[in-house]
Amino acid sequence: MKRTISGQVEAVLIAPDKEAMLAVRQPQVQVSFEGFEGDRHAGLTMSSSSRTSYYPRGTKIRNSRQVSIVSAEELAEVAAAMGIPQLLPEWLGANLLLSGIPALSFLPPGSRLIFAGGVVLAVEGENRPCTIAGATIQAQFPDVPDLTTAFPKAGLHKRGLVGWVEHPGVIVAGEGVQAQLREQVMYSY
Repeated sequence: MKRTISGQVEAVLIAPDKEAMLAVRQPQVQVSFEGFEGDRHAGLTMSSSSRTSYYPRGTKIRNSRQVSIVSAEELAEVAAAMGIPQLLPEWLGANLLLSGIPALSFLPPGSRLIFAGGVVLAVEGENRPCTIAGATIQAQFPDVPDLTTAFPKAGLHKRGLVGWVEHPGVIVAGEGVQAQLREQVMYSY
């Protein structure tokens, strides 16, 4: 049995600089099988990293992290936990800011995000918070101590998702999105 939850695209973003975390809001974005055109994470393949430690670092693998998706509601919770007035998706290098989908970061792998314009993204899994993003947040609030290390704790299970493009097209800020969840079965042996 499939379950569907409705939400909305609050912002579409591109992180153009391979060396920087910062993303820039766009009115819309062209989405190909490689990801969001012009984004630092676009590509059919990627180099393995600490997230894929079962490969030697730098091994060429399929890119299942083409898109970073965050929740407006979860970012507000993280900001409150960190004692800052706001946490913008730009500071996390996110590609999509969604609203209306409760506990977005807990959408299970294999879920689909189906956008009103026809784009479909497949959820790969949770995006774990790190000190790299924490340092970008710290730069926004230089007078608030320890944000670099506070973000991984405050953002745990609220940092959003990563995924890959299943069907290309255009995503427009303000359009609707449906999260389609598959039936979940707990694995045990």
